[in-house]
Amino acid sequence: MGLLDILLGRTKPVAPDLDRLFALPSAAVTLEAAAGFRATGHGAVCFATVEGGAFEQTHREVQALLDADAERTGPPVELTQDAYGYSWLVSRRSPDQLSALVNDLHAVNSAMEVNGFGPQLLCSLAGFEDDGGRRLALVYLYKRGTFFPFAPLAGDGQRRDSSLELQVKSMLGNDLRIEQDLSRWFPVWGAPGL
Repeated sequence: MGLLDILLGRTKPVAPDLDRLFALPSAAVTLEAAAGFRATGHGAVCFATVEGGAFEQTHREVQALLDADAERTGPPVELTQDAYGYSWLVSRRSPDQLSALVNDLHAVNSAMEVNGFGPQLLCSLAGFEDDGGRRLALVYLYKRGTFFPFAPLAGDGQRRDSSLELQVKSMLGNDLRIEQDLSRWFPVWGAPGL
């Protein structure tokens, strides 16, 4: 970064650190102890929709890599598109396999990054639920290298439980690098994997 960048207030973008995803299992222990939320075993990687042979080849490579896991039953990764036009690679594990789910999310992100699709990566999420049926996602922002909680309220409308999100932020501050700019806590309505 040069002097002109400093004077004009430009900042150097944060390099993604996919290894931060590996902090999710310890954060899940804190989340369950403090608020009663347990992992659902569902997670997803979101990216701007990509078409073409190179992406199809990357998707096949990820599929083959995750298919090699002998402990997995069913399809390892399914590709879906949401109502907003974003693509999601969704992984489903049993709720007690959060570490394996995190490995899946890391592998998908890494494969996309290595194959030149890093700029299209937006976020990854892992789903949680409490005994009352409240849902929560811990969302990793790829371009920021930070996490934020997203808690949609049950029902037809697109409403979120902001007070729960702020509680989770304070609970997990020692476990995860939480995004401090609340304007970047964007809703992931209808996200598969949540």
